[in-house]
Amino acid sequence: MPAAPLPLLGEPDGEAFAAGYRQVCGVDEVGRGPLAGPVVAAAVVLPPHCDIPGLGDSKKLTARARARLVPEICGWALATGIGVAEADEIDRVNILQASLQAMARAVKALGLTPDFLLVDGVHPVPSPFPQRTLVGGDGLSRAIAAASILAKQYRDALMVELGGLYPGYGLETHMGYPTPSHRAAVRRLGPSAVHRRTFKGVREFAGPPLQPPPFAEGPGP
Repeated sequence: MPAAPLPLLGEPDGEAFAAGYRQVCGVDEVGRGPLAGPVVAAAVVLPPHCDIPGLGDSKKLTARARARLVPEICGWALATGIGVAEADEIDRVNILQASLQAMARAVKALGLTPDFLLVDGVHPVPSPFPQRTLVGGDGLSRAIAAASILAKQYRDALMVELGGLYPGYGLETHMGYPTPSHRAAVRRLGPSAVHRRTFKGVREFAGPPLQPPPFAEGPGP
């Protein structure tokens, strides 16, 4: 039986399948802008005939819509993976490098070997697989859109949990983003253990940076 037509959202996916790739993986991350919490990436491999109504950029979907789509995505997916880079790693290597590492970890966590990556943004993932970067990819590729939804849902659930562990900051409501109430809480309480101490709005209240022990090597490339 021939595969069903690809939806318009899947044009980059369809081009990859037409080029002969079969394990096409979408990769995206969320959480680059917050003052607190990790950056989280997801990787999703969808089959060529996948059709998930309502799939789109996670930032443009309501929480209810994302929650409805998660089981649909997981039901269709051949594999999914999550990768995380915590706040201390973000401070150590910078947010771009931490985001790329989180995406690479998500690909490694798939449980299968993809043969092509569709990556949201302009920077390729540190990975041996052939890949294509797409600016605004979560609005162009269904695999990237699926990854953006899984990453967003995973990170939001994690931030709700961190909100209980570090009360007073409202992490469970603003998800660590730099809202006026969050900035005021950092000024009042100082940074928590999950705040990004190199970010403006946190570093002013973080005190002197921790010094490495004598002769300690710096972080690797």
